[in-house]
Amino acid sequence: MRTTRDLSTGTWRKSTYSNGDGGECVEVADHIPGAVPVRDSKDPHGPALCFTPEAWTAFITGLKAGTFDSGTCC
Repeated sequence: MRTTRDLSTGTWRKSTYSNGDGGECVEVADHIPGAVPVRDSKDPHGPALCFTPEAWTAFITGLKAGTFDSGTCC
């Protein structure tokens, strides 16, 4: 099921791994009930991917554990 969320109430924060020269940056919004929106910081009015809090936690946990090998993607 696809739903449209109002993301204007979120507080967007840039990834701590983002650099200050406009490189690959992602932002995550806080304070959106039941969702963790993620967007490209270079396109703040563009689309956002929304994850469940559980899926986002699993993703971050996997990143920290080294589950995702950068050589195996795409």
